[in-house]
Amino acid sequence: MIPQHLIGFDLNLEGLKRVLPAVAFFAGFLWDALTLGRSVGPLDLWILAGYMAGAGGLLWFLGKRQLALAAEPGPPEAEAPWWRVSGPYFLLQFLFGGLFSALFIFYFKSSSHLLAFLWALGLGGLLVANEFLEDRYRRFTLTWALFGLCAMLLLNFVVPHVVGSISSFWFILSTLAGAGLAHGLHLKTPGQPGRIRPVWAIAAGLLLAYFVDIIPPVPLVKRDIAVGHALVKSEGDYVLRQEKTPWWVFWRRVSKELHVKPGEPIYCVSAIFAPTGLDTRLYHRWSHYDNGRGWVTTSHIGFGLAGGRQGGYRGYTWKRNLAPGEWKVAVETENGRTVAVHRFELSAEPLADDAAMVDKRF
Repeated sequence: MIPQHLIGFDLNLEGLKRVLPAVAFFAGFLWDALTLGRSVGPLDLWILAGYMAGAGGLLWFLGKRQLALAAEPGPPEAEAPWWRVSGPYFLLQFLFGGLFSALFIFYFKSSSHLLAFLWALGLGGLLVANEFLEDRYRRFTLTWALFGLCAMLLLNFVVPHVVGSISSFWFILSTLAGAGLAHGLHLKTPGQPGRIRPVWAIAAGLLLAYFVDIIPPVPLVKRDIAVGHALVKSEGDYVLRQEKTPWWVFWRRVSKELHVKPGEPIYCVSAIFAPTGLDTRLYHRWSHYDNGRGWVTTSHIGFGLAGGRQGGYRGYTWKRNLAPGEWKVAVETENGRTVAVHRFELSAEPLADDAAMVDKRF
């Protein structure tokens, strides 16, 4: 007969197994949300690299164990302790969860248009799905696909930090390097369990998504972007004068409609975060909506960006004698990736002399 206290211990262990993934998920995601994205430092990247190394080591170990069991079967899984049978898969689930959590936050903070948001939400879906995939990790093809995806996305983020460039060349190289890392580990894993071809299909999908401007241009992160009437520099900050909303529009402080006097310039200021050591060039693309032709670019003005400032590097451009109607200013990289988009309406009525104004500091 099994002692009563051991039965209670077993029941507690079963309950812990059910609760622990949810606790780990919410605790890990909350920690990442509070610490990542504001300023990603070398320590954060080393931690994520440690997660990748741990996941790779576990895949190699599981391949070796599967090969050994095929040659000399051991006791049935039902008779073996839970931690010995399922423990490595649970740990692999934890490592993938940590990677997807950080990557989701990185890419979500860099998203500024619909397709980029959908991409980030797709990563969020993988983050949630990971909590239900522990048993599926026994299928090595899926596990290699997840490992390869994490490797590619992480290197897409790390390489610009290291080389100080967001050129398309480095995105292509880091994507191929991530897929190559997964392929190389698969070749070195005893028995080479599962198929590795899906990893290369994922790499091709990432490259396609990049060139149609779906993937956000990490590691650049939009801090702020706005348009207004006048711009001055005061105490190291740029101060932009904007129109204030009426008191009944309590959910928004600044009006999206601008009233401009004839000949008055309109300024656009953007603050974009980039890691220290990254120097590149950004562009403001001013576009006006035409009912017959859609969005028409009226100017494409560039300015330099130097990384490291926590509030984001500030750049501004200005235009004069704009036509009334819908406008947008897109912040773009040299290779055409969209960092941020700001839409506003230009009214045909001039600004009233007694219009309420508000100053925004960058």
